[in-house]
Amino acid sequence: MLKIRMQRTGRTNMPTFRIIVTEHTESPKTGNFIEKLGTYNPKTKERTMNAERVKYWMSVGAKPSATVHNALVSLGILDAKKINVLPAYKAPAEAAAEAKAEEAKKAAEQEAKAETKAAHDAEVKAAAEANVEEAAPAEPPQGSGEAKNE
Repeated sequence: MLKIRMQRTGRTNMPTFRIIVTEHTESPKTGNFIEKLGTYNPKTKERTMNAERVKYWMSVGAKPSATVHNALVSLGILDAKKINVLPAYKAPAEAAAEAKAEEAKKAAEQEAKAETKAAHDAEVKAAAEANVEEAAPAEPPQGSGEAKNE
């Protein structure tokens, strides 16, 4: 399977990358590649790509790496969504948003439980008061304790 990937070139602390087509089993450092499609300089953010050749290799079946895919989307060569290339622990904005949504969901559940419990308690209290009124006689007995002693 063919891959469109980046091959690091340049000196120490001065990286530059080639965008190449290579077999997926080949290491990027071997230097064995089929065709050079462009370059990328991360210091100046300069990208050059041969869009026709990229489209040709993709039509033949070459798959771009995630980073190259995102570069192609940024340049407008591909019409697709970008891929998150960061590991899960390095995506703090998404993790924070997900945690906030989870917290809001839990808070809503607890609030709903509290409301249903309050409504249930009110019903139980009303039923208890109704039972007490039915069990208690309406009027106290006519005679008092003094009348019996006489």
